[in-house]
Order: sequence, then C-alpha cells, then structure tokens
Amino acid sequence: MEPAQPADRVPDDRTPPDGQPPADLPAGSGAEPAATGPTTPPAAEPALVESSPADEPARSGPAIGTDAAAETGERPAPPPRAEAARSERSPKDMAISLLVLLIPIALLLAFYRGFLGGDEPTTVDPAPAIEQARSANVFPVSQPEGLGSDWRTVSARYQTVEGGANLRIGYITPEGRGVQLLQSNVPAERLLPAELTGQGQPQGPTELAGRTWQRYTARGNQQALVLLEPARTVIVVGDARDNELRQLADALR
Repeated sequence: MEPAQPADRVPDDRTPPDGQPPADLPAGSGAEPAATGPTTPPAAEPALVESSPADEPARSGPAIGTDAAAETGERPAPPPRAEAARSERSPKDMAISLLVLLIPIALLLAFYRGFLGGDEPTTVDPAPAIEQARSANVFPVSQPEGLGSDWRTVSARYQTVEGGANLRIGYITPEGRGVQLLQSNVPAERLLPAELTGQGQPQGPTELAGRTWQRYTARGNQQALVLLEPARTVIVVGDARDNELRQLADALR
C-alpha cells in the first residue's frame, strides 16, 4: 500500500495499474481520462521582439548627428525657433519715424525758398524777342515803359505762324497774377477766337493813353483788353485784375 500524499501535491503518475480502470471513472465507460489537476505548460522560449528606430536610445539622435557633422566638417543646423517674435510698431513709433523724415525735408525746403529764391519765377530778358520782331518789320512793335521792378518778365518769343507773325511777352504782376501781351498781324477774325476762345465776348470800349481798347471776356476767369489797328492787333489778357491789365496796356509805347 502506497503512503498517503499531501493534498496539494499532484502525483507523479496517475496511470492505473494494468487491467484496472481509472479510479475516478466507471469501468467500461470508454471515455478518455480527464485531467484532474492543473497542467503546467512547457516553458515558452523568450520571444524575439524587433526593435524599431523610434525605440533607439536618445543618444542616436544628437550624438549621431554631431558625429556626422564632425566627420563632414559641416556645422549642424540650429534648432528651429518655436515662434518668431512679433515686430509690430506702435502708432507712437510710426509718428516718430515720420517726424524724423519730415524734419530734413522741411529744412531743405526752407533753405531753397529763403536763400535760393525757390518761390521766385525765372525772369527773362524780352529785348532779343522784341528786336527780332522789329527786324522782321511785319507790324509795328510796342514795348511797355515805366513799369515798376515788381513787374517780372517770365517769357518772350517771336514766331511766324499761318497768316502772319506773333510777338508774345509774359509777365507776373505785382499781385502775382499772370498777364500776356500779344502783338500780331494775323487777321483779327482769326486771332481773337484762337486766343480768347469762343467764350470771348466784347464788353464795351475803354480809353487808355488816347487809344480806344475793347474789353473782352476770355477763357475761365480771364479777361482781356483788345486794341484793333489796321496793321496789327494788340491783346492784353490774363487772370489779373482790371487795374493791372489797364496799367500794362497804358504803358505801351
């Protein structure tokens, strides 16, 4: 008779003796013997897990990159910044910058006007144009006399045109207005519409230095004095006031 075994111990061999059925199954049942105790699976071999590049130690990043850069002689690229700093300027900064730009411009403008006469119109000598008209001898030529130095001549030109010739002299009046003196032998019926445009309408006669002039309207806010003579037509036209137009017309000699 076998000695008794502890309850928690699984017998080494549960095979019944020859010719005897298992103790826990009825004889002749023909069923397979059932396992009555836990079975210990065979010890599994350790699984081989393939490591991914992401599982490599951190040293494989910077260290490898540093070694590669050292081998090639190139400096490693700096790490990207998280966020670029914003460079917005306040209205105060913009105003200061604008002021810094405007101050030199204002100084240059003041120097140009104060010392170089930047606001002064460029004056010309009308004598060559007057002499050329007199040399052509196609119409009598008059010249203003007795005008003050505040009357400035800014243009003078003599030219031949279709139907005759013109002598134009431009002035800046003491009040800063523009006036033109035109002497021409072009027929008046062609000259007046061309110079005064279709808006030119007679406004009545006026006496100046013993001669009868006709007052006309002209383009825009301009007005004109017209002297009609057999050999020539004289026009004084501009945006100056009437007293300055009369002064120039009265000075013609």
